[in-house]
Amino acid sequence: MAKVGITETILRDAHQSLVATRMTTEEMIPALEMLDKVGFHSLECWGGATFDSCLRFLNEDPWERLRTLKKHMPNTPLQMLFRGQNMLGYRHYADDVVEYFVQKSVANGIDVIRIFDALNDLRNLETSIKAAKKEKGAHVQVAVSYTTGPVFTTDYYVDYCKKLEEAGADSICLKDMAGLLVPYTTYELVKAIKENVNIPLQIHSHFTAGIADMVLMKAIEAGADVVDTALSPLALGTSHPATESMVAALQGTPYDTGLDLVQLTEIAKLFTGLRNKYLESGLLNQKVLEVDANALIYQVPGGMLSNLVSQLKQAGKEDQLQAVLEEVPRVRADAGYPPLVTPSSQIVGTQAVFNVINNERYKMVTKEFRGLVRGDYGRSPVPIDEEFIKKIIGDETPITCRPADLLEPELDKLRAEMAEWYEQEEDVLSYAQFGQVAVKFFEQRRNAKYGVDGAHYDAENQVHPV
Repeated sequence: MAKVGITETILRDAHQSLVATRMTTEEMIPALEMLDKVGFHSLECWGGATFDSCLRFLNEDPWERLRTLKKHMPNTPLQMLFRGQNMLGYRHYADDVVEYFVQKSVANGIDVIRIFDALNDLRNLETSIKAAKKEKGAHVQVAVSYTTGPVFTTDYYVDYCKKLEEAGADSICLKDMAGLLVPYTTYELVKAIKENVNIPLQIHSHFTAGIADMVLMKAIEAGADVVDTALSPLALGTSHPATESMVAALQGTPYDTGLDLVQLTEIAKLFTGLRNKYLESGLLNQKVLEVDANALIYQVPGGMLSNLVSQLKQAGKEDQLQAVLEEVPRVRADAGYPPLVTPSSQIVGTQAVFNVINNERYKMVTKEFRGLVRGDYGRSPVPIDEEFIKKIIGDETPITCRPADLLEPELDKLRAEMAEWYEQEEDVLSYAQFGQVAVKFFEQRRNAKYGVDGAHYDAENQVHPV
């Protein structure tokens, strides 16, 4: 048994899970060189919601963040999370944009690209897998969106993993974004995948239900090669098991990570200061650090549960939470059993709320739910009943092809639209995904450099795209 690799998540998923991705680059810098010396398998630090958060809330260029991270951590593979045809945005993008984004991500410092699709629709992954395979030195990790339900058997996951291997994945991640994995199921699943797939397997789970450390241990015993953890100041709760605890638990065993516990505790001290700052400001809410077993009872992720409560409060129907929790699995079944991860969790949850508060199922249908049933997001894990499709979308034609096949190349059009703000090629990709949010950032950047009126910039410093 080779030593177990650790992917450290404190610079991305840990703070995304606990403090809405608000850690700034400036807050990261003091720890970077120490992190680089640890010997992590990889360091997840980009993608997911970091891109949106940089532009929308932190007035930071996400590309400059990546370059800074690479400069300070040249020895550790830097990892990102990438939503396949959605990239880091909230719709499907044309293939030329996806390919260019992958190319620029690697050029700016990404070594490991973890690619996933919310519906486990392989067609939504193919373009990004092929694009990443073209980039010299890039490691293509493809993630399985883990969920539960009658169709999500061990055979389902083994079959999907075999397809990912055939599609060109260098490794596979079993990605349990909602914290639904339980220890012995994990053992059986990992063992079966390892027996049928010949590439490394990594496990990602959240501590929401209080059992993710046990999940990782059983995964390791079953043959998992790498696990995701977070340094203790930003671990547990809706984040991940603690890195130091996992390293200590494996010391002196055949699975020993080889990482230095003393070194890790020194780095943790830096992040303890940040944790205290986040607690004092209210950015870190004690509630997200609590164990919430509801995720396991109702198969509803913690973030989705709080969203349902909020929607019911706004409607003055808080007393109907139980009815909504019972309706969620029914709506999910109607829609072909999508995994309850972004964006399908929000889509299914909101529709369940409408069904309950209107006292009639599908009396009112959201635009997003209609899109999910129509096929806008891809193929559902289970075919949707044709009568139900007709009920939801009427005379509209369902999308049965890969949704991106309906999109014309759009890179040149996007470049032309944002030419006024162009300073670097990467700006085109920021604009592609976040539109007016990116434009607002570009305006602030220009004003900071050249004054509010921008006259000096326009007259002497306009850079025209090539």
